[in-house]
Amino acid sequence: MASAVPFVRAPRKVKRAEEGMIPTGGRGGTLGYWLYLIPGFALLTWIVLIPLGWNIYLSFTEWRGIRPPEFIGLENWRELLGDDAFWASFINSIYMIVAMVIVPTLLGLVLAAVLFDLIGRKFGGRLASFLRATYYLPQILPVVVAGIVIGWILRPQNGALNTILEGIGLGGLANNWLGSPDTALASIMVVLVWVQLGYPVVIFMAALQRVDPELYEAAELDGANWFQRFRAITVSIIRPEIFVVTLTTTIAALKVFGPIYVLTRGGPGTSTLVPSYYAYTEFFQSQQVGYGATVATALTLLIGVVAIVFLRAQHAAEAKEREGL
Repeated sequence: MASAVPFVRAPRKVKRAEEGMIPTGGRGGTLGYWLYLIPGFALLTWIVLIPLGWNIYLSFTEWRGIRPPEFIGLENWRELLGDDAFWASFINSIYMIVAMVIVPTLLGLVLAAVLFDLIGRKFGGRLASFLRATYYLPQILPVVVAGIVIGWILRPQNGALNTILEGIGLGGLANNWLGSPDTALASIMVVLVWVQLGYPVVIFMAALQRVDPELYEAAELDGANWFQRFRAITVSIIRPEIFVVTLTTTIAALKVFGPIYVLTRGGPGTSTLVPSYYAYTEFFQSQQVGYGATVATALTLLIGVVAIVFLRAQHAAEAKEREGL
């Protein structure tokens, strides 16, 4: 007959923990976790929320930065709706999205797949890593340095591009690339594609690291060509990263400022004007702080709407994928 197990009294500390006197992830533990978030919330409030609230308030005032703001209601917003310069900057933002989102994302997706599926497998990972770093190099260049270099290349008199065109007998194509309304926006777009391309390449190549190489090998044995493997394997597996890249680059395109400031200052005329630079000119050049705040607030609202649309689209795609499984 088995002997009875003797009763052993639980240690006092264990009993206190079971009774909730020692935090073990319950209410007391949760409170401890929230205490760690207080510094982050304080910085968020001081750096983001308070300036945002102040900017929204200024959008309903007339203020030149000296005397106290004068509340004028919706007057700035009415003026904004009829402002041709603002709508020109808004239209130019669409071109910025093409140059910083659509073209780099598509090219980055193809380049990442080529580097991972073709070059990485046939020539080794070192060459693929070197090319990836080469594509990413413009991202780490300071905007001012990159702008100065591009300015030298596109200079009308002795710029490198016009000199090369004249040297190969195409001098008739030489142009004042940044000084002509017909070519300034296209030149900025080309520069932004060059700067932005490395970001999606790096993100997509990092995402492809979780793809089993045997999937590509099996598809290749089944007779699938590179494009079929790209469509069926690459795009479907790294779809979350595609959403992330598209969202972040869209936000960056809507608030692009540095290249415009360095290269064209929004000109000639309004051909390269964007909302962020327009708000800057109203703030610091025209000293129409209230109206500049209105432009900045409108841009913030636009970015918020775009972010919500992207997030809902991502959730819908993920839900559809789960239903398919």
